[in-house]
Amino acid sequence: MPFPDVIAPDVRWHLACFAQDGDDGLVFTSPAGAPLRHSNFYRRVWVKALERVGMTGVHFHDLRHTGNMLTADAGANLRELVDRMGHASSCAAMIYLHSTDVRQRSLADAVGKLARAQMRKTEPHAAAAKHLARKWHGAGECLVTALAFHRRGRWPGDLMGAQP
Repeated sequence: MPFPDVIAPDVRWHLACFAQDGDDGLVFTSPAGAPLRHSNFYRRVWVKALERVGMTGVHFHDLRHTGNMLTADAGANLRELVDRMGHASSCAAMIYLHSTDVRQRSLADAVGKLARAQMRKTEPHAAAAKHLARKWHGAGECLVTALAFHRRGRWPGDLMGAQP
């Protein structure tokens, strides 16, 4: 699974110094090279690491939560989160999808940008539809036809010689 390049040097160092060899080798082991036991790891490593950086109340699983939350905020969709986390269903992945004011503002800005780009692309089509509607005194059928052609990516002038 790809991971952010910002952590690549640390991962390479850890693998070179601590991981077992081979495809089935453990990435994290006890000092004796055995699988980690939660109670030993928690007491001997995790609590000491938290004290060293001045943090309390952080659980080891919070790292997974943070990484998946950042992945979701970066734009991963639900299927990508499920695959990345190794879950069988989307239910567990939903835990990592949060809504924040910053994210809502970002989404609104992105939708606005896409809408403006789409409006610039369709301005000639919309102008042609308005031109035909005015030409035929707002005949509803004409407007419906014009909009149907607009939806298909053709403007009505293609058929009737009008220019936007």
